[in-house]
Amino acid sequence: MTRPVVLINLESPHSFWRLSAEHKRSLRASFPGVDFRTAAEEDVPYRMAEVSIYFGWRFEPSWLVGAPRLNWIASPAAGTDHLPVAEAHSAGVALTRSYGFHGRPMAEHAMGLVLGFSRGLFTSQRVQRNRTWWKDDLAEEFFDLAGSTMTIVGCGSIGGHLARTARAFGMDVIGVRRTPPVAARDGITWMHASAVHQAVAVGDVVVDLLPATRATNHLFDHALFAACKPGAIFLNLGRAATVDQSALLAALNTAHLRGAALDVSDPRPLPPRHPLRLHPRVVLTPKSSTLCHTYMDGAVAFFAENLRRFLAGQPLNGLAEVPDAHSPLAGG
Repeated sequence: MTRPVVLINLESPHSFWRLSAEHKRSLRASFPGVDFRTAAEEDVPYRMAEVSIYFGWRFEPSWLVGAPRLNWIASPAAGTDHLPVAEAHSAGVALTRSYGFHGRPMAEHAMGLVLGFSRGLFTSQRVQRNRTWWKDDLAEEFFDLAGSTMTIVGCGSIGGHLARTARAFGMDVIGVRRTPPVAARDGITWMHASAVHQAVAVGDVVVDLLPATRATNHLFDHALFAACKPGAIFLNLGRAATVDQSALLAALNTAHLRGAALDVSDPRPLPPRHPLRLHPRVVLTPKSSTLCHTYMDGAVAFFAENLRRFLAGQPLNGLAEVPDAHSPLAGG
């Protein structure tokens, strides 16, 4: 029997997003019947002829042509909008995303942003160089997290982590998704995607964790921002394409929104003079919500479990679906 060939391309300037020598040793020890190979991205197209499984950050559709034995593309990323889901499906190749280990760093990131607004930390950092005392300003600006409501739009695995963290601060949590769980989970009050306007209307903090699909493109438009509770905070840790940035700017300029924090933007990075970059009530982070020193440990563990399932002929976890323009919200 021919040994399955796994080609791995997990390069990054950051060590926690790279496959380490220890990760390679662990995979080879756990799967002695599998041939693990690594390749630099520029070499991948020339190494695909014998490959049955590819594990990497990205995959170009053109690589499918030279991969007659390919059965499965595995990505450590949570989203698939940068991957050839439709092309892989047409070629009969499974494509999987990963989940379960992105939630902790993203929940920490989100709560850091929420606390920055609720405790006036961003204001303090902004004015400390020019003013000697601003306590009265913060007395008007701060808000209590305990007893307030967080609405998570696109509330999947990552949203569950965030919900548990928010509830530890005494917040109530509303989760919005296209297929709400039948049973209660994580103390979340679930609402169907069709009720998103009602869900954001009660949120003191609204968090966007949506993936980028045709259905979610500019879902946060003028109408949805207008439906938000006056004085709400908006966070986007999902995808930039889900937000109409002109509508967001209008909601900020009229003070309908108290503030916004964006981990993603279009374009990325925003130009130096972009109004969102210069806005006094906007905080930008450089797509850093998934920074985590144990990220690749989680990614390899998720892949290893799926590899066991693949070798046993069992269904894979995280199978990506071909985007459906009529499905309004996916789980985040």
